[in-house]
Amino acid sequence: MKRLSQEPREAIPVTVTFLEMLRQPSFYPRMPGNSEVALFAARDIPLHYYRYLMDRVGRKWHWVAMLRLSDEELETYLRTPGRDVRVLYLNGAPTGFFDLHAQAPDFVDLAYFGMMSEAIGLGLGRWFLGAAIQAAWSYEPKRVIVQTCTLDHPAALPLYQKLGFNPIGQTTSVIQPLSEAERAAAIFSK
Repeated sequence: MKRLSQEPREAIPVTVTFLEMLRQPSFYPRMPGNSEVALFAARDIPLHYYRYLMDRVGRKWHWVAMLRLSDEELETYLRTPGRDVRVLYLNGAPTGFFDLHAQAPDFVDLAYFGMMSEAIGLGLGRWFLGAAIQAAWSYEPKRVIVQTCTLDHPAALPLYQKLGFNPIGQTTSVIQPLSEAERAAAIFSK
């Protein structure tokens, strides 16, 4: 049996772009008709399932912050009033999710949005982001915000802009990737 590496991985510099949308779009992309697609609100999502989604969707893009939280911290995060997690299913299997945090009436934060690698390139992304935006505006905020970084899919920033988000700022940061042992502990032993 292979031993998991305990060695920390080298930090990765990133540029983070902050975006906002000040008006609800007048139209939303249509759902593709070539697949069995469903989108469900995940009420009281179990911690292990949220971690699974976070890992499977965000592994390639180094989404590590939520995986580093303790059970108590993640429970607090997920049970915060205004938290809205929705899971995308394709042909009966989970394939993506988005995580909104409504700070009514001021704004809704599209905190996480993404699909698993096997769903990328199937024509779902534009519709799925439109569904996230529509869900965000259902809270009737003054604005919807999102951020993306240079580690995200190269189409992320252009897609946000095509659907109505405008960049409002940038900053630089550093991501410390999980070691193999940290990832395993976050996903399997909690």
